[in-house]
Amino acid sequence: MQDILTVTKFTMRDMLGRKSFRISTIIIIVLIVLGFNVPNILQAIGSDSIEDKVLIADPENIYEDQLKNLNELCPVNTCGELSTTTDNLDTAKQQVIDGKIDSAVIISKTDQNLHFNYLVKNAATSGQPPETLLNLLEKIYLNSQITKLNLSDKALASISPEITIEISQTDEAEISGNIFTMMLLSIVLFYAIYFCAFQVSSSITTEKTSKIMETLVTSTSPSSIVLGKTIGIGIIGLLQMVLFVATALISARLFLDPEIVNTLIDVSHLTIGLGLITILYFILGYFAYAFGYALTGSTVSKPEDVQSANTPVALLAAVSFYLAYFTLTDPTSNLNVFAAIFPFSSPFCMPIRMMMGLASPLEICLSLVILAITILIIAHIAIRIYSNAILHYGTKMSWKEIWQNYKAK
Repeated sequence: MQDILTVTKFTMRDMLGRKSFRISTIIIIVLIVLGFNVPNILQAIGSDSIEDKVLIADPENIYEDQLKNLNELCPVNTCGELSTTTDNLDTAKQQVIDGKIDSAVIISKTDQNLHFNYLVKNAATSGQPPETLLNLLEKIYLNSQITKLNLSDKALASISPEITIEISQTDEAEISGNIFTMMLLSIVLFYAIYFCAFQVSSSITTEKTSKIMETLVTSTSPSSIVLGKTIGIGIIGLLQMVLFVATALISARLFLDPEIVNTLIDVSHLTIGLGLITILYFILGYFAYAFGYALTGSTVSKPEDVQSANTPVALLAAVSFYLAYFTLTDPTSNLNVFAAIFPFSSPFCMPIRMMMGLASPLEICLSLVILAITILIIAHIAIRIYSNAILHYGTKMSWKEIWQNYKAK
């Protein structure tokens, strides 16, 4: 146990001492902060307002001065910055040419039909007029005409009923939670597990080319080296991911609209128990892939060969992630249940099923047991092969040589 702790401390100091690790961490933090500041940056380098300036011209006063409060009636960021006028088409056209406005809607009436002339500088690049604005103009005109009919309240209610929408499902299971938050959690778990585990094979291969390996071999057992490295890199990786997530959450609160943040990132279904289970799945998922990468890293002695050696494990990780990710579209399907129990996809899938309220205690226990057994099997194979290939130098080992190293005493 003491040897494992020694290797763990050595690995952590080595990871933190690497200039590339510190620089990459700082760059990612800066990119996260800048990413959440994109709307503010665009607004700062652009005009005073990022909304298009749209002029609503009613030269015939068809709306009878009912367009004065149009900006208040139109939802934010859907219609642009609106202004109204009684100017004619020629005057509005000149304002577009001069750049005072981006577009204009000229209202006219033929018989009983309304006509909207959407005026822009270049129709090929400007596209269609805002649908929300056109719907609002139509609704205002309709309401004004209905009011002139002096209908009773009951008749008005029958013409303009209040519409409510309720979403229901045929499955008996109750699915709750924000699907965006769940998918975001799945993506974060995947990248955390994948990149942390990848560091194990890179570290093992790199140390083969230095004198560190000979020192480690003479002072401790190969199994202690594998376990110590895996634990050390895992701790640093977990702390790094906590730092990234904390930076993202703080940046979102500081730089984005609170309503948007609360809508997209709904954490109302996150509990302490779910948080602890998610961390447990992260740790177990990391160990499953880390031991796999330790196995592939021990079969090569050149850093440039690490990528090709890691291909089988990388493909397994990608397939498992997409299996969990895409089955979220139908979380009550048997395929999603399989993804939650299959050991290589369960770290990405089971926490999401738990957040949705779909995972039964039996499924959770079965998933954890299978994942733990899988880790023990992979760890045994990885340590066995690593012990026999620890001083292997030269070309990448073939599958036949890997099998021979596993069987060798």
